[in-house]
Amino acid sequence: MNKENGGVNGQQLNETDLNSPWDYVGHGTHTLSTAGGGFVANVGAFGHGTGTAKGGSPRAHVASYKACFVPGCSDLDILMAILTAVADGVQVLSLSLGAPATDYVSDMMAIGTAFAVTQEVVVVAAAGNSGPVAGSVTNVAPWMLTVGASTMDRIFPADVVTGAKTITGQSLSNSTLPANEPIAMISGENANSAGQSVANSVLCLPGSLDPAKVAGKIVVCKGARGRAAKGQVVKQAGGVGMVLCNDAASGASIITDPHIIPTAHCSYSQCQELFNYLQSTGSPMGYIKTRDAEVGVKPSPVMAAFSSRGPNTITPQILKPDITAPGVGVIAAVSQEVSPTGLVSDGRRVPYSVMTGTSMACPHVAGIAGLLRARYPKWGPPMIYSAIMTTATTEANDNTRIRDETGSAATPFSYGSGHVDPVRALDPGLVYDTTTHDYANFICSLRPTDTQGLLPVSLPLPLSILWTLLARVFHDTNSNPFECSHGANHPEDLNYPSISVACLPHSGSVVTVKRRVMNVGGGAASYTASIMQPAGVTVTVNPSTLVFDGENAEEEKHFTVTLQVHNAEEAAGYVFGSMEWSDGNHRVRSPIVATTKCV
Repeated sequence: MNKENGGVNGQQLNETDLNSPWDYVGHGTHTLSTAGGGFVANVGAFGHGTGTAKGGSPRAHVASYKACFVPGCSDLDILMAILTAVADGVQVLSLSLGAPATDYVSDMMAIGTAFAVTQEVVVVAAAGNSGPVAGSVTNVAPWMLTVGASTMDRIFPADVVTGAKTITGQSLSNSTLPANEPIAMISGENANSAGQSVANSVLCLPGSLDPAKVAGKIVVCKGARGRAAKGQVVKQAGGVGMVLCNDAASGASIITDPHIIPTAHCSYSQCQELFNYLQSTGSPMGYIKTRDAEVGVKPSPVMAAFSSRGPNTITPQILKPDITAPGVGVIAAVSQEVSPTGLVSDGRRVPYSVMTGTSMACPHVAGIAGLLRARYPKWGPPMIYSAIMTTATTEANDNTRIRDETGSAATPFSYGSGHVDPVRALDPGLVYDTTTHDYANFICSLRPTDTQGLLPVSLPLPLSILWTLLARVFHDTNSNPFECSHGANHPEDLNYPSISVACLPHSGSVVTVKRRVMNVGGGAASYTASIMQPAGVTVTVNPSTLVFDGENAEEEKHFTVTLQVHNAEEAAGYVFGSMEWSDGNHRVRSPIVATTKCV
């Protein structure tokens, strides 16, 4: 997002906001306290979910760098914030921001974080909130750890009771009053005001509801965007409650919000039952009853519908996102400069509130990275990324695979390597260590595409030279400038903890990728590989056993992974498998993504 006419995104900056380090929105306060907040007892959100709050690295020293303002963010401000943090000696960067993925030479985040990683700074970034659209993931450079969002096993239930039938959604609002007494209900579809289309009123858009039809009633609205604002529309029209219904795309992904009127946000499938009821009777009645937090909810985690999805549109040979973490209904500190809903009409100010997004998932992982940095101070950023990725789980707490918002099994395009497991990450056994030389070779392997109109400034040099300069950000151990070799470099050969291969030959030929792992488990060890084969593709590992003598504390072993299509029809789309190294105590898992598509 570029600065225009002295502002951001075409909007003039408020001078107070511009000249103050204060967080006027609350987003940065929430994410920073999630990553490194200290222990605070008796914390909750509007009386719900009360307990002791703490960040992922509760003893860490924290600093925040203001690069975004109320209208948005400037690429150059973000770059300056990253460079300043590096100069200040920051060891872990938590970046809960981003823009649609672009070539790395036009991506200020990618350029700034490339330098940060050469200075041994761990970089954790949000995957974006544009899901479930395929290819919507952002922050896709391999030197960043990219985090998607999923649910936790805690919900804030809100029941919608209609006669003998109850459906359960979520909310942090009050119940309708009088308590447990039925109130007239109406669908937004039947509540449109004069001159307003049903298409607008069903979404409860501003000005779309007729007060004569809505006054004193619970209004049923559709759409998962602008959730709190819909409640304001209902309230302004005289409504006393709202049931917010997901569309089919959002499925079962429901969000806890501190609504200004009694509200229940319900899944698509449950709302179909509610709509059937509304259509079956001339005088529908019901009430909303909110309850305290419930924990131990199954299944969890479930991928959030909004969490941006792969494949990586810039370099499909690098699987993104890398990992998923809790990003739905997260309680953390806020700045109290704005209301918990962000609505001007909401006069409430609270020290802790709930927020949702990959912005909230990102600092969970940054906090874990901080713990790993403290435990293993000699580990570079890629070793920490590897420990987090290869120890992640793809199972929910009901012993089934992690699901997406539709209830179907999710894929690595949703969760990357899986859901983060901080305990296992502390003892990964093996790690994939990516050197600056590896990153430079990766840059050399890429074919630059047209970036005209994407850069915040005009290109001062030909694009090919800019790519060479980006490669030179990564230098060898003697700090000598890196020169691209004339030999073949393949992006899928980057020593990355996941494997993604595009453009597989339909038959006959094979594709072989190179990897190496370092033994960090201590002492001698023997690891054996096992493969979960992707549909239509045969994967083999050579050698299939790695023996470490334990004499060298940083002993590395090289191996290759070969992929060959045996059923082109099955492999025509993206197919998924995994490779796991095990010594009986550690399980070092890498997802495998393959396709015959040439993207």
